[in-house]
Formats: sequence, structure tokens, C-alpha cells
Amino acid sequence: MTSKQPALVLASGGFNGKLAKTAFGLIRSSERFQIVGVLDPEQAGQEAGQIVDGKDRGIGIYASVDEACAQSQTRPEVAIIGVAIAGGKLDDNLRSAVTDALRQGLKIVNGLHSWLAEDPEMVALAQHHGGSLFDLRKPRPREQLRFWCGEILDVKAPRVVVMGTDCALGKRTTARWLRDACQAEGLKTELIYTGQTGWMQSAHDYGFILDATPNDFVSGELESAIVRCDRELAPQLILIEGQSALRNPSGPCGAEFLSSAQAKGVILQHAPGRELYKTTERPWPMADIADDIKIIQLYGSSVLAVTLNGEGVAEADREGVRAELEQRLGLPVFLPLEQGVSRILPLLRDFVVREVKS
Repeated sequence: MTSKQPALVLASGGFNGKLAKTAFGLIRSSERFQIVGVLDPEQAGQEAGQIVDGKDRGIGIYASVDEACAQSQTRPEVAIIGVAIAGGKLDDNLRSAVTDALRQGLKIVNGLHSWLAEDPEMVALAQHHGGSLFDLRKPRPREQLRFWCGEILDVKAPRVVVMGTDCALGKRTTARWLRDACQAEGLKTELIYTGQTGWMQSAHDYGFILDATPNDFVSGELESAIVRCDRELAPQLILIEGQSALRNPSGPCGAEFLSSAQAKGVILQHAPGRELYKTTERPWPMADIADDIKIIQLYGSSVLAVTLNGEGVAEADREGVRAELEQRLGLPVFLPLEQGVSRILPLLRDFVVREVKS
């Protein structure tokens, strides 16, 4: 990719850490898109980076699509749906934002489970105004999908997956921080994306959208992405973006990374202040992280470190919680948001050396 496409992120009424995981990720970084503005009438006039993490990035928040197109320093060419709506369907506010963007001739990138390209109104607007509709979660034709075939056993680069004890913990963000830190320190590292936001942030196509892939092909698509990355880029280390969690009952996931991808190293993200699993209709207590570690070990993989999401823990108490958990688990535990990821790099280097020798 030679240049980034200027993009407006649609987050109408939901530009916050709970609903706008995609928007927040894109504000932090994207190699595919240049984020030139955010749509959210409730926070119009503010700067998006300040809301995400207190860092000013010069990305304005606008009250309307028309205002964004007229006032942003670079006019957007793309509008990205940046919030997660319950059930994956457009609410009235977001639908209005999408139609306004189509009237401006923008290309729509949609990561929701509802497909805009099958909505007659959206199709007509796109055709009339010269826009387009791209549904990221629409599965590719079956003839283009791959079964697992065992080529993963020929991959030279060691693999580390960033998994979590639950979903919505920041696995993707931690994985990107680790990749960037490794590259900055001279360890040639690539990241395999497995979600829609990962695709939006990536400059390459080494990855796939796991929850838009029929189950029979998940292992094969994962294997194919890793094999292509290894053959074409020859990295020293491959990081993999994990999805959901091993024991979240509404969407357990993780065996694919440990078994099909043969990721022998794991960075395990955890929120010690969280008591219930996310995305379940009924309250469901989270399991002990120590048991998740045992499950990972049964697959023949090792947890190299635990990284913490501090939600639900007062900032002043997070270091104490970190130290206590480190002592209980007998593993290195880190706070990536508060302290960075640089201290994890020696663990990754040691892992690469061990795997290359084995």
C-alpha cells in the first residue's frame, strides 16, 4: 500500500471505551487509513486523541458528516463504522450517519454483522452518489477458503499469540504495541490480524476475520495467513492477535491459535477487576486465570507473561495488584498501558532463541 486513505470514523453517540473499540484502535494507529475526523455530535468540538488516551493527534470530532467533509484538513474518502451496536444492526443514529456519508460520495467500510450491500436503500445511495459499500464480515466465497493442511509445521518463525481471559480486554492493542516495540529494537516481527479492526489497522493482508469465517475453515485460514507471512516476509517472530477467550461461554475461542497455528508462546491479557464475563446474556463468573494458564499448558504452550487491563482497579492500586498477581502466578506480570511493553521484549527474544534451537 503506497498511501493511506483519508477516513472519517462514524461513532455517533458512542465514542467511548465501551462501544467504540474500533474507533479507539483507529485513533491510536492505522497503517491502512489516515483518520481525519470522528463523527459524534455529543462530543463535537473536542479532539479525539484526548478522549482515547490523553494524547492530542489533531483529529477533530464533528457534529455531522457534512461538517467533517467541509472542515477537516483533508477531506475524507472513506467512512468507517467505528462502534459496536448490540446485535450488530444499525440504530437510527448510525443509519443516518451512513446515509449522509453516502450522499457525500464516501466509501463505507462496515465491520458490523449486518451487511449494507444487501440493504436496498444503501445500495441505491451508493450507486447514485458514486460511493461504495464494503462489508468486512461478509464471508468470502467458499471456493476461496482453505482447510488446514499441516503446512504450519514448515513455518520457520516462532509464534506468540496474545490471548485473553475474556473479550474486550485490549488484546489487539497490546499485540500492536509489542510488534512496534520489537521492530524498533531490531527484532523483525509481523502481526497476524484476526478481527475487523485488525484489518483496518494493518497495511498488509496477512490475516483473516475469524468471526466472519465458517467454522470448518477457521483453522485453514489462520494457517494460510501465517504460512504466507513466513514465506513472503521471513520474520524472526510472528505475533497473532487473539480473539474472545478460552472460557467465555458466549464465544469460546483460542484452541485454534494453540493447536492449528502451533503458537508455543502466549501473552495472556487479564482484567483483575472484572468479575463477570463480557457479552453474556446472564451473569457468568469469570474463571481463575491460574486455570486458564493450566489449559494453555495442556496444549503444549507456555504463558510467557501476563498483561493487565486496569479497568475496575483504581490507578493508585494497580501496581499492588500487579505485584500480588505476579507472586501468586509465578510469572512476569505487566501493565502495558501504564508502563509500556519494553520489559516484555527480553522474554520474547529468549522465546525466539529457544524455539529456533528446538
